[in-house]
Amino acid sequence: MLWKTIDTDDKAAANLVERLSLPKVLAELLVQRDITTSEAAEEFLRPRLAQLDNPFAMTHLEAAVERIEQAIEGRESVVIFGDYDVDGVTSTVQLVSMLRTLGLEARYSVPRRMDEGYGLSRDAIDRVFGGEIPQLFIALDCGTNAHEPIAYLRELGVDVIIVDHHQTKTQAPADCIFVNPHVNDSEDAPWRDLCTAGLVFKLLHGLLKHRREAEDPRVEGIQLKDYLDLVAMGTVADLVPLHAENRILSWFGLRHLRANGRIGIRALAEVSGIDGGQEMASADISFKIAPRINASGRLADASLPINLLLHQDYSECQKMAKQLDLMNKERQGIERSIAKLAEERAAAEFADEPGIVLFGDDWHPGVVGIVASRVSRHFHKPCVILGSEGDEAKGSGRSVASVNLVEVFQSCAHLLGHWGGHPMAAGVSLKTTDVPAFKQCYLESLKKLYPAGLPEPSLLISTWLDYADLGERLLEELDRLHPFGQGNPEPVFGLQGIVLDEAPQTFGEGNFRFRMPASPSARRGIAGIAWRLGAAPDVGQKVDMAIRFSWNYWRDSRNPQVTLVDWKPSE
Repeated sequence: MLWKTIDTDDKAAANLVERLSLPKVLAELLVQRDITTSEAAEEFLRPRLAQLDNPFAMTHLEAAVERIEQAIEGRESVVIFGDYDVDGVTSTVQLVSMLRTLGLEARYSVPRRMDEGYGLSRDAIDRVFGGEIPQLFIALDCGTNAHEPIAYLRELGVDVIIVDHHQTKTQAPADCIFVNPHVNDSEDAPWRDLCTAGLVFKLLHGLLKHRREAEDPRVEGIQLKDYLDLVAMGTVADLVPLHAENRILSWFGLRHLRANGRIGIRALAEVSGIDGGQEMASADISFKIAPRINASGRLADASLPINLLLHQDYSECQKMAKQLDLMNKERQGIERSIAKLAEERAAAEFADEPGIVLFGDDWHPGVVGIVASRVSRHFHKPCVILGSEGDEAKGSGRSVASVNLVEVFQSCAHLLGHWGGHPMAAGVSLKTTDVPAFKQCYLESLKKLYPAGLPEPSLLISTWLDYADLGERLLEELDRLHPFGQGNPEPVFGLQGIVLDEAPQTFGEGNFRFRMPASPSARRGIAGIAWRLGAAPDVGQKVDMAIRFSWNYWRDSRNPQVTLVDWKPSE
C-alpha cells in the first residue's frame, strides 16, 4: 500500500495556532478539513444547536408539517413505513414517539427483507395495510425511486409524504409531498447531507415550532434535544459526511447517548459490552450498536429494534436486546463462512478485473452487504455480493474511493429490478438468470467510466509525530475533533524508527497485540493492537508505523492505545 502524507497549508495552520492558541497538530488537522479561518475553527470545535438552520428553509418540509398537523387534529389513520437499517429504524422511532406525545397512535412497519426486498413496494404496502387503508402514509429513508408504489397509494386514496436522502435515478416522485434535499435543495445547503434521521429531526423541529405558535398544550414538556441520541445513531451508522449540520447533530447526539437516558439504548449498550461508565464514541455505534440493530433487519424483521427503542420497561428491553445480540452472533457466523469463500473466489476469478461480482445460490441475502464491505476492502475494488431468493438474486454493492456505484448501476439498470442507495453502498435485485449478463455489464461499465484503471490503494498519513508526542494530552486535543466518520476521518499518524522490545501476541485471523517501547511519557510503553494485518514486526526490527491513537476504556478507566493500520521496515 502506498503511503501519502496529506498536504497541509502550513501558513493557515500557523495562523490558527497564533489566533486560537491551538496545538500545532490540532491546527494541521483542522486545515486538512478545509477549516482555515478562526471563525470556522471555533464553530467546528464548539458546535451549538443554535447553528442549525430554520427547518422551513428545506424544500417541502413545511408542507409535510402542515399535512401531519392535519392528521393530528383530525385524528386520522396514519402509517409510518421506515427502512430496515439503523437510519430507517431511528427515523421511525423519532416520528412515532412524537406523534404519540401529540395524541396520535400511528401504525409503523419496515420492509421484510427476505419477502419484500429493498425499500417501498406494493407487496409491503398490502401487508402493512392488511385491508385497513389509512388516510396518510409516511415513508422514511425510502421512496425516492418508488414511482409505482406511490401511484398505487394514490389510487387507494392515500396521501403520501416521502422523507428520504437517497439519490434519484430518473425524476422526483410526483403526487406526494417529497422531502429530499439531495434532489430538491442546493449543493451548499447546510442540511443537504443529512441522513433521514437528521431530516426527521428537522421535521419534528418544524412541527414543534408550528404547535408552539398555535399554543398547543401538548408540546409544553417536549424537549427536542431528547431525540438527538437517535439522530446520532442514524447519522454515524449511515456513513453520511460529518460536517455542517451533521456534525452539530452527531456531536450533541453522542452526549445524549452517553447519558443513557433511553431505556432501550441502555439495554442495547449492556449486551454490546459497552461499560455504563464509559463515554460513547462513534466507533461504539459503528461496531457495537449498529450491527445488532441491523442484524434483525438482515435476518428477520426490523420491527424488533423499533419496539426496543420505543419501550419503557427495562426488563422487556433487556429481553429484546438479548434477542438482537443472538441474531448478531448468528449473522456473524453466516458472514464468516460466506466471506471466506467469497475472498477465495474473488482472488481466482477477478484478479485482472476492475471490480467483483459474486453470486452464491446458498448465500443469505441478509448478510451479503457486510461480506461485500470486507471483500471490497481486501481487494480495493468495488464489489457486489449476491445471494439467492427463489428466482431472484438479491444483494449489496460496496465501493472504494472515487468509484460511484450509482453511476455503475445506472448503466446496467436494464438488467436490474429494485436497486438504489449511495455512491459507496447500494442494494440490488435481479433475476438469477441475468447474473452473468449483469456481471459483464458491471465490469464493462467500470472500464468505460474509469479507462485509466482504479487508483492504486493508498493510506493517507495526516502528519508525522515523534513517539514522545503520544500521550494523554494529545488524546484530549483529538477529542475535540470527535465524532469521527465519513467526511471527518479519524487521523492516521506516522511514526518512524520504532523498535519493539517485546514479541507481539497473535490471536484470531491475522490479529496481534503488542506493546510500544517504553518512553518518558509511558514507562511501560503504550498498548497496541492490529486487526487483520497478518505478519507483525520482529523484536528489534526498526519499522515505520501508520497508527490511530485513541482511548481504550476498560472497567471504568481509560488508557491510551495505539491501533496499527500498517507498517513497513524503516529505510
